[in-house]
Amino acid sequence: MHPHGFEEPMSSHERRPAFGRDSIWLASADVVAVLLAFVGQLILARALLSESYGLFVIAIDLFATLFLLLDLGLPTLLARDGPRQPSAIWSGMMHIYRLQGLVVLIVAPVLILIVLLQTKHDTLMLLGAFVALVHIASYAPRTALRAAGDARYESMTKVIERLATTAGYAVLFYSASTDAIAYATAFLFGAILGLLLALIGAYRVCSKSNEKRSFSELGSDWVSKKSILLAALPFAVTLGVLPYVIRIEKFILAKRLGFDEVALFHVGQLAWLAGLLVPQAMRAALLPVLGASRNEKLLFNQHLNRVEAICFALVPIGMVAGAIVVWVLLPLGFPSEYFDGSLGASATDVFMILLAGWAFTVLSVPSYTALQAGERPWMFTLLILIVVLSSTVFGIAFIHWGAQKSVGFAIEMAAYASVASSLVMLLLGIILSRRVKEFKHRSRQWFATLVVVLVVSVALSKQSYWFLLGLGLFTLLPQGFEAVRTTVEKPTTMTSIEAE
Repeated sequence: MHPHGFEEPMSSHERRPAFGRDSIWLASADVVAVLLAFVGQLILARALLSESYGLFVIAIDLFATLFLLLDLGLPTLLARDGPRQPSAIWSGMMHIYRLQGLVVLIVAPVLILIVLLQTKHDTLMLLGAFVALVHIASYAPRTALRAAGDARYESMTKVIERLATTAGYAVLFYSASTDAIAYATAFLFGAILGLLLALIGAYRVCSKSNEKRSFSELGSDWVSKKSILLAALPFAVTLGVLPYVIRIEKFILAKRLGFDEVALFHVGQLAWLAGLLVPQAMRAALLPVLGASRNEKLLFNQHLNRVEAICFALVPIGMVAGAIVVWVLLPLGFPSEYFDGSLGASATDVFMILLAGWAFTVLSVPSYTALQAGERPWMFTLLILIVVLSSTVFGIAFIHWGAQKSVGFAIEMAAYASVASSLVMLLLGIILSRRVKEFKHRSRQWFATLVVVLVVSVALSKQSYWFLLGLGLFTLLPQGFEAVRTTVEKPTTMTSIEAE
């Protein structure tokens, strides 16, 4: 029995992706990276004026959003198919670079030119563009490491990248720099270091196999450029629009109100974004496992059922931890203007509202990862397109309504818009992944959890004692602990199948 309980038995000499082990590595690294990122944001908030800070956030987020389409969805495809033929992972990674390089040379200059023509902040925007490109280049080698079963090295690259970036911020801060361009340069340096380490790790792990194979052996989708691009297209479209899910409210606030309001919303969103790294790490670890069992429905569903149980257990833990951290630490680190109402609202209240969205996102992990790994990846694309559309509609409507009353209310409405789109993603994901039967089986648990999460989140933002209702969520912990201890193995008899 494997100690992490989510993978089939494997030979002692051959490392394979494993949900339990890999999610622990990735989540642990993300926790450290988040703490470093939090320190970095503290430095930025103190070093820059609120308007400059908001502009810095927009510059980084804008190109991170525009350039993700250049990823082409190929690393996700490698994560799905790589574990079935580890000796072909390095060849697959190099083929990804060849395809991505051609598209970047054609598309990136055009996008950069369009942005530069619309703004006077040319240098800052260029740095934001280069940061985004370097991050995209790091996806393939990091995915190769994860697909080869070495998520631990991938985790190290993330931590070192963030450590270098934060150290750069600290040096600039102690030298009394208030130049956003200098801080963006430090961000770029950290991104380049992370890319180089990922490439070194991928070469060490994936390129020295005694049985190196061609990327075409990764599966039928890899036999030609046309087939691989078509297979990755659902993931490419998804990546092109997915960033808007967490950024659309900031873009709408920037246009409707201004950069000061963006800065405040971003501060409130920071801890929420940090918390999202947990479901992201789970998805990253689960995708290769599901990809390896995508043609074995029973085993596929067993993995999903156990991950779903863990997700339910994470909800109360994450909400309590997040609320405590933000209430205690956020006001200690950031300037008082983000909490005293002088900018119209409190970043703490914004975060408490967003907590519900975090819980819904965690609960969405099994369904949207199943769509990615399954036979109908276009359903995942459809899911994200609808979520982005709902985010835009909710954001415009809620923020416009809030702005008619006050700036602070508009900022809070932006948070509620984010929560609403997260709920759409959860419910629609269950439908599209054909897990309605499992949903009905746990209908009372689902309904009670969703209602309590919403009540607790609103109560925390209003500082009401109704948040104590959240104590009932801790009844979800036993099933999560039981799922962690359970091993998922391929059924060999009818009895074992029925037992599941």
